[in-house]
Amino acid sequence: MKRTSRDIRTANRYEVLRQIIAESPTSRQELAAATGLSLATVATLVGELLDLRMITEVGFEDSAGGRPRGLVAVNASGGALIGVDIAETYVHVELFDLALNVLARADEDMRPGESRPEQVVGHVAAAVGSVVAQAGVEAARVLGVGVSVPGQVDRDSGVAEYAPNWDWHDVPLLDLLAEHIAYPLYLDNPLRACAVAELWFGAARGRGDAVVVNLGTGVGAGLALGGGLHRGVSNSAGEWGHTTLVLDGRPCHCGNHGCVETYVGAPGIMRNLSELDPGSRLLHPQDQTATIEALARAVAGQDPVALKVVQDTARYLGAGIADLINLLNPEVVVLSSWVAARLGEPLLDEVRRAVARHALRRPLAATEIVLSPIPTDPVSLGAATFALEGALRPVGQRTVRRPRAGSHTAPPA
Repeated sequence: MKRTSRDIRTANRYEVLRQIIAESPTSRQELAAATGLSLATVATLVGELLDLRMITEVGFEDSAGGRPRGLVAVNASGGALIGVDIAETYVHVELFDLALNVLARADEDMRPGESRPEQVVGHVAAAVGSVVAQAGVEAARVLGVGVSVPGQVDRDSGVAEYAPNWDWHDVPLLDLLAEHIAYPLYLDNPLRACAVAELWFGAARGRGDAVVVNLGTGVGAGLALGGGLHRGVSNSAGEWGHTTLVLDGRPCHCGNHGCVETYVGAPGIMRNLSELDPGSRLLHPQDQTATIEALARAVAGQDPVALKVVQDTARYLGAGIADLINLLNPEVVVLSSWVAARLGEPLLDEVRRAVARHALRRPLAATEIVLSPIPTDPVSLGAATFALEGALRPVGQRTVRRPRAGSHTAPPA
């Protein structure tokens, strides 16, 4: 799709604000150098952001032999953003100020079988209401809600097109949420959210090419190529979890066999454990989180079964990551999401060894493999940036859902 001049202007606004958030306070000259935009363009965009009260003038700095340079910084209190992480086993919501500092958090557990759209929407609405109440922000200050949902999504229509783990097909998720949430809503998936979070604040910051491997119930790869998010022609890039790892292997929810996800996602790890030790005390058959946490504790205690499960999982994961390295030649591969966070360094060490057995020497030598350094939930953080991006669009370009009668939250003033 060809980008219009308005699209380019919105993207430039977003990039300038991103730099200001990362480097506050900063000068227009430094922003021009960081973004590659002309000083005149940066000056215009800074003026627009000042008018929107997203940034503020904060004084001057001396410049060598010239006039003092005016400094700008993000106006943290100029608005609030909400990031929603819908996962297969939980809903996690965070409310941020404009500097993307977390002001409030809320969690809703989703038990097995609680995956009907109306059930998920109820959990999201409850958690969004909770963070707004906790933070005590006025409704008018909430610029938007970014919503991340697993699977393939249509950002423009707000439809969750396909979520294989829930057997969702063409669910009008944002329309359903708009019946309960009275803020502008923006939809994407966790692969994009994690990649953006790492680009802004994590291991991909300042890197041109990065792969963010999402390890949760589902598995995928967020791609940052050439310094920007890579979505693909239908916003479907990164479905690496549904590439074939083992011919005629384990059945997958997507309908195929032997997908990466079936060996390294949380249910796949549980199967690795049950195949190695069917009666293991570490196995909680109906509880992914409890199983992974028990596994992590057992690894820390040098339990031989737990160590072998992590090693076996890393063998599969390492082979899949080696494919990504050979194919994309990234500067960094980041292991992200809750499974990677809980299994931590022991998993990382085994993955590095496994990747070294499969990746070509030259691309491997250029790639760093790390755990996500982001201390908060990267999906919620990335989802909040989708709301920020939406808020920077001219009003006529925003495809947002407006509240219907009976919405549970107060509409913006």
